[in-house]
Amino acid sequence: MKKIKATNPELIALIRDLKKKSQESQTELWRKLAESLASSKRSRVAVNLSRLNRYTKEGQTVVVPGKVLGSGKSDHPLTVAAFAFSDVAKTKIQNAKGNCLSISELMKKNPTGKNVKIVG
Repeated sequence: MKKIKATNPELIALIRDLKKKSQESQTELWRKLAESLASSKRSRVAVNLSRLNRYTKEGQTVVVPGKVLGSGKSDHPLTVAAFAFSDVAKTKIQNAKGNCLSISELMKKNPTGKNVKIVG
């Protein structure tokens, strides 16, 4: 695994939890997320709402290993888990009757990571 370059204590704790969960449940999803979040801040993902709308279907669960930004619109409800959300993105997702979760909340709800798509 890559060395953790992050200095944010919340991010470091999340990366450790993801690694631990991937070993416990033998799930590749959590390991990939941990590797992506452990990369440098410059290469971390920022996804606009328009991209989420384009590449998802109604009711789908997606995870973004970075930040969700509010450019664009969502015309169908979906569950989005991310490390961070802009205020505008959170409002637009909730207005479309979707859910915004942190990655740790998604891990607790869906420990095996089934039917979860990584976008970013």
